[in-house]
Amino acid sequence: MVWVIIKSSHHRTPDTGHRTPDTGHRTPDTGHRTPVFGLSREWLLDEGRPIATATVLSHPEQLERLRESCPEAAPTAVLAGDPCYDRILAALPQRERFRRALGVAPGQKLIVVSSTWSSRSLFGSTAAGGEGAVPSAEDLLPWLLSRLSAELPADEYQTTAVLHPNIWYGHGSGQVRAWLENARRAGLDAVPPLDGWRQALIAADCVLGDHSSVTYYAASIGVPVLLGAFPHEALDPRSPVAALGRMAPRLSRREGLRAQIDRVIASHAPGRYAELAEQASSSPGESAALLRRLFYRLMAVPEPEGTPALLDPLPLPPFEPARRTAPVRVFARVADTDQPEIAIVRHAVVGDDPEPAEGRAKWADTAHTAVDEETRETSRLRIADVVLRHAAEHDPRLGPPGVWTSEALARYPYCGLVAYVDGLDRCVVRTRRGELVRLSAAAGSDGRPDLCDPAAYASAFYAWIASGRSVAGAAPEITVRTGDTAHRVTIELLSPSSV
Repeated sequence: MVWVIIKSSHHRTPDTGHRTPDTGHRTPDTGHRTPVFGLSREWLLDEGRPIATATVLSHPEQLERLRESCPEAAPTAVLAGDPCYDRILAALPQRERFRRALGVAPGQKLIVVSSTWSSRSLFGSTAAGGEGAVPSAEDLLPWLLSRLSAELPADEYQTTAVLHPNIWYGHGSGQVRAWLENARRAGLDAVPPLDGWRQALIAADCVLGDHSSVTYYAASIGVPVLLGAFPHEALDPRSPVAALGRMAPRLSRREGLRAQIDRVIASHAPGRYAELAEQASSSPGESAALLRRLFYRLMAVPEPEGTPALLDPLPLPPFEPARRTAPVRVFARVADTDQPEIAIVRHAVVGDDPEPAEGRAKWADTAHTAVDEETRETSRLRIADVVLRHAAEHDPRLGPPGVWTSEALARYPYCGLVAYVDGLDRCVVRTRRGELVRLSAAAGSDGRPDLCDPAAYASAFYAWIASGRSVAGAAPEITVRTGDTAHRVTIELLSPSSV
């Protein structure tokens, strides 16, 4: 990282003192060379004099490049570590809390898709893997996110997007949300432009990224990285980020996304990017003290004694579980065992996406479609097998659950089951025969609620009764299996007056 500090107000600066990531980027130039972003004469000098009073660097390797690219600015250099990286390091023990806050259930993998602001970024116009171009900058990332939603089973993976703030502010939040809308309806969570991305990196099982600082931070803390775009020619080959591009695997559009993600996670060695981690900061954990010392020196004011320099800890993100309003295709297998067990795989289907690959899997006995009542594809409600509604138990607009389920069966005469999701780990379902049932997931061994989407339990229960089995045969408990994770779900028969 490079931080330009301006003490004198008459100096001109291209970034007004804002912190700018030194990822080794090169910027266009009219001469024969391409200057490195943040370390070149074009950025650091005004009429041959240094713009900055202090140029804060995070690692000695940046100082060496600065001396070569702009020796006039080298006397202003100060090595002071990286406060952003220090905050990440300090929060690493909070990983499991961050995962639960982001709604990641046990057994799920969190995939973070990250893009910087560039025409050659993951968000830009070069197709993933360098295998051709797509029509425009706004097509690649939504395409990638929609394919992730289509290929990754909803209960085994969760996807979060981390986009550079300039993407949000350059195009406008409304436009960005429009580009991400299909993926969002399939369960994508988009991290706000400035907050929450560090927590998402710490919680991630894999980062699908490009040449951004975010991707570099992820590799530095040991997160598996898969590069969707990486313009080597636009980077200083001596920079640490360029080294990441030579080390990390690349995404290919010729192979399924899930297979590539799973392979990157399974083959990742904890110390793979140890050398890159060493170059992330010259003084891990010490940046607050070093920067405060510099600030007081620049102000010519004595530094306070006996008071430590501290960085704000990363806050716990708000709990926002994924919500899917796109139609969901569900594949199920019912096991004839002493303990009723139903294995399911759910895929959100957006627009004209083809049948998910699992639809051709030999393991599945049946397939059905579940649709949220708040879907944009309202025509799909008429032919849905399961209709869902998410609301509080005592929501006066809809509840109680017994009332809504009765009304919904009448409103959607072709569905076989309706489900009112009224809690984090429970729902009330009504069958076409009128049976009213409460499905509740057992808590984990630590007493915390199961974070699996209760809509999965409703689909598993529907697969059970659609196979000709009785509701009584499922009581008092079934096992719902999503991937390698087993969820114990209790079956409670209700009377219409009890809800």
